[in-house]
Amino acid sequence: MDKSKRSFRKSKRSFRKRLPPIESGDRIDYRNMSLISQFISEQGKILSRRVNRLTLKQQRLITIAIKQARILSSLPFLNNEKQFERAESLPRTPGPRARNKWTRHPN
Repeated sequence: MDKSKRSFRKSKRSFRKRLPPIESGDRIDYRNMSLISQFISEQGKILSRRVNRLTLKQQRLITIAIKQARILSSLPFLNNEKQFERAESLPRTPGPRARNKWTRHPN
């Protein structure tokens, strides 16, 4: 067989089928913190559907549950502890607009 007429074949890869992160018995709820925390990054961001391996409906329910948990203060909006530690160590100085608006300044 001539090389130019040979049909192109893709190499077959063996993919390992991963288990879905949410089983059929799991309830997606804002109170289920062990389930919700799997779908949040270290910075506190909601991970994408492609990373989570969820269906569209599951991703929507997870997103709603995470937002409800944040509003009810079960989850923080941000998880950047390093920035808070650095900000606490710096001395705080008032900015140019920090003056009292009731005091008179000569123009």
